[in-house]
Amino acid sequence: METKLFSPFEIKGLTLKNRVVMAPMCMYSCEKEDGIATDWHIAHYTSRAVGQVGLIILEATAVTPQGRISPQDLGIWSDDHIPGLARLVEQIKLNGAAAGIQIAHAGRKAEIREEIVAPSALAFNERYKEPKAMTGEEIKETVEAFRQAAERAKKAGFDVIEIHAAHGYLINQFLSPLTNKRKDEYGGTAENRFRFLREVTEAVKSVWDGPLFVRVSACDYNEEGLTVDDYATMAAWLKELGVDLIDVSSGAVVPARIPVYPGYQVKFAEKIKHGAEIATGAVGLITSGIQAEEILQNGRADLIFIARELLRDPYWPRTAAKELGTSIEPPKQYSRGWVF
Repeated sequence: METKLFSPFEIKGLTLKNRVVMAPMCMYSCEKEDGIATDWHIAHYTSRAVGQVGLIILEATAVTPQGRISPQDLGIWSDDHIPGLARLVEQIKLNGAAAGIQIAHAGRKAEIREEIVAPSALAFNERYKEPKAMTGEEIKETVEAFRQAAERAKKAGFDVIEIHAAHGYLINQFLSPLTNKRKDEYGGTAENRFRFLREVTEAVKSVWDGPLFVRVSACDYNEEGLTVDDYATMAAWLKELGVDLIDVSSGAVVPARIPVYPGYQVKFAEKIKHGAEIATGAVGLITSGIQAEEILQNGRADLIFIARELLRDPYWPRTAAKELGTSIEPPKQYSRGWVF
């Protein structure tokens, strides 16, 4: 049986062998708080490549020490990080997957000892520290940090870069009127709130010519926040800047009750895909091959981002293929045990 899920996908000269993507998920596993990849990261990511995932995107990787979600986060703020990341890329590719990296800054959601920053001096909730409102110079320095991170990602050999503009982290904080109360050129209108993401994207594009994704939170789940219609407009702006795909998640910019059910974010990916005429990735409680195939067959998204299900089952592509009544090529080392 021919399936869309296991058909190749080409994006900006890169061919993915299938449409299964390992979504970025923080591992909090840097032992020395130095941001350097460890043997754990090698075992974790390589096993999913062996499991036949088409594209593996590394967890949120901090562009500055201040931008870490936790002290144990991966980093890309120094050339010292390149060898460990390059080793990861080598192992992922050796086992048949493409390698991506999500570059990120946590902003006010950084849980570190040092001072934290944000567009405005508003804490996420009572458990988090109050951040310092960024100065114009600090904004410029952070944009430059994203540019340098993209340079290092290129040197490490990644196939894809994803800019993390979702889940309430720094870029998302600039985008949402709930968290951006600035009175300068980075606040107020939608265009002004988008300015930081525009500058980051332009900086990354100045050194990166490969596939570029942006992850967004397509709904704030707040009456005064952003909706998927706002993000469809921003996705069109990102397309003009040369972004190739929007990875569509939702929520987490402010505390909110989110109605969660299987595929609950697919409607956002579908709206942005058709509204902005740009490729999208669907993510969020997609757990079965049948569910993933329906999304692709009906043109609701172009790639399927699998997160927690790949934590439970590193060989999820095989499981999905079995559900769909098809077969996929196993690693030759596993061919004796791969039969259905």
